[in-house]
Amino acid sequence: MHNANISELRAALASRKISSVELTRMFLDRIGAANGSLNAFITVDAGKSLSQAKAADARIARGEAGRLTGIPIAHKDIFCARDWLTTCGSRMLANFVSPYDAHVIGRFNDAGCVILGKTNMDEFAMGSSNETSYFGSVRNPWDLECVPGGSSGGSAAAVAARLAPAATGTDTGGSIRQPAALTGITGIKPTYGRVSRYGMIAFASSLDQGGIMTRSAEDAALLLAEMVGHDARDSTCVDMPAEDYTLRLREPWTKGGSGARPLEGLRIGLPREHFGEGLSGDVHAAVRAALVEMEKLGATLVDIDLKNSALSVPAYYVIAPAEASSNLSRFDGVRYGYRAPEYTDLSDMYCKTRAQGFGAEVKRRILIGAYVLSHGYYDAYYLQAQRIRRLVARDFETAFESCDLIAGPTSPTVAFKLGAKAADPVQMYLNDIYTIPANLAGLPGMSIPCGFGQGGLPVGLHLVGNYYKEGDMLSAAHHFQTATDWHLKAPVQ
Repeated sequence: MHNANISELRAALASRKISSVELTRMFLDRIGAANGSLNAFITVDAGKSLSQAKAADARIARGEAGRLTGIPIAHKDIFCARDWLTTCGSRMLANFVSPYDAHVIGRFNDAGCVILGKTNMDEFAMGSSNETSYFGSVRNPWDLECVPGGSSGGSAAAVAARLAPAATGTDTGGSIRQPAALTGITGIKPTYGRVSRYGMIAFASSLDQGGIMTRSAEDAALLLAEMVGHDARDSTCVDMPAEDYTLRLREPWTKGGSGARPLEGLRIGLPREHFGEGLSGDVHAAVRAALVEMEKLGATLVDIDLKNSALSVPAYYVIAPAEASSNLSRFDGVRYGYRAPEYTDLSDMYCKTRAQGFGAEVKRRILIGAYVLSHGYYDAYYLQAQRIRRLVARDFETAFESCDLIAGPTSPTVAFKLGAKAADPVQMYLNDIYTIPANLAGLPGMSIPCGFGQGGLPVGLHLVGNYYKEGDMLSAAHHFQTATDWHLKAPVQ
């Protein structure tokens, strides 16, 4: 049953072949057996989970079940959940129990989903390998000596290892899509503002966006439909109605088409800049093979230019730290969270609390952010980065005049060894070179499994859609997954 997709689990619950309590207990047992080696979960509370499962079973018995009632889901520990420890992977919040639910958590709770636990993550979502967590590194279930990607690495590892049928994640510069690629699962980041950020602990407010990590595009469509929708508590949340992304999945791309070639009429743009220097040969080969399969399904490949994409990484690592330095100023030891045990006065308490409570990567980004926002450097760095951000968005606008979706590799390499890039922050930052541009532009993006590379490790195909075109990406991904079986592959369990 742990290998069943969401639709199969729904059917099993509806027919009473299994109860939500039994299903939840099965996944809790799997977490208990595997988490010691993977370190994918920070917090598991069987009592709370089984209580929710019992309530879901009662709801099903009354005939009041929705599409997701009784389905267990893991949540990245960046989302506040009432009465659950919510740490954001940091010592600063190691003992923080949230008094309220994030909008995303509330939506899933209202749907009758069960919280399996809170997953491990890079501290305050700052990292590309899930090695910066105060609670230790997460390991890739395909190779325990390798990273799962970050910052949503705990969610990715949990789904890949079949410890959860799905998990939430957040994506600031690729933190859903990159770990999805490195662990062989499907991950989608919707258009900025499509999912409320209320109750999602902020890293970089103009870039952060919640999303979902699943085994397949079909599961992602089902769960994302529950997440999207306007929330007045988030001023950046778009006032658009929720959308049922499952409706388009099985329709051919061209309305009225025969369906014999389901992607007939789809134009896929291939950025020249994403297939050059820096891309490993094994990833290149797997991605190209996937694109050939897309052509067989009827898609047309079109070369495009995203000429400013090379500037995305330096622009991102000015903008994101600048926003982080502001957002993380609230963690000062005064109101909640960690406080240094010994200090002489208020200023000393601030200094020692932040020095002890934050890890090295978080402190590095706070310092960078404070520097680029300081007097005399704001125009030279922050303002210039925002100009580059506008140029990146314009490149996408031009590209979408000649294509419907943009495709390429999600990550330049397969998963690397734990510690391999820990001493070189710049090399670590370059892991997000293909995903960051979509965040700067606020576009939706997703990664789907498309093969294996060196060491038998997964490779991800990256898809980017135009604004609010999540349905286009999910439809193309679903047709690809119907014709292939990469998304069905799982690590040895």
